[in-house]
Amino acid sequence: MSNPEHLRYTRDHEWLSKPADGVATVGITEYAAGKLGDVVYAQLPEVGTPVTAGGACGELESTKAISDLFSPVDGEVIEVNQAVVDDPELVNSASFEGGWLFKVRVDDAVWDSADLLSAEEYTAFSEG
Repeated sequence: MSNPEHLRYTRDHEWLSKPADGVATVGITEYAAGKLGDVVYAQLPEVGTPVTAGGACGELESTKAISDLFSPVDGEVIEVNQAVVDDPELVNSASFEGGWLFKVRVDDAVWDSADLLSAEEYTAFSEG
C-alpha cells in the first residue's frame, strides 16, 4: 500500500490535500478502507457545515461496521463528493482519487500543523 507523498494524514486515517486557494480535499486512506471492508453507505457532512479537527462529521458504513468520519482540520465544508454518496464502493476502489469525501475551506497554514503526518510518518504509524 502506497501513501501519496503530496498528501498529509491523520492518526484517524484521513488524508488531506494541500490547500489551494484556501480549499483542501479530504478522504480516507487505503489502509482505512481495507480495514473497513466493502463500504456500502456514506453519510457525508452537508455543504456549509463547520467542521473541527478531530471531530466526527459523518459516517461510513461497511459490511463489517459503521465508522465515524473525522475531519482532519477546522473549516467549512464547501463540497461533498456526490459520486461517493451514489457509489460508496469508490472509497475502496479509489481512496486517493475518485473516492475523496469532501472539500473544506481552511486556513492554508493548516498544512504545517504538527497534528498532520507526512506520508512516511503515516506509513510508519499504520504499519506499527
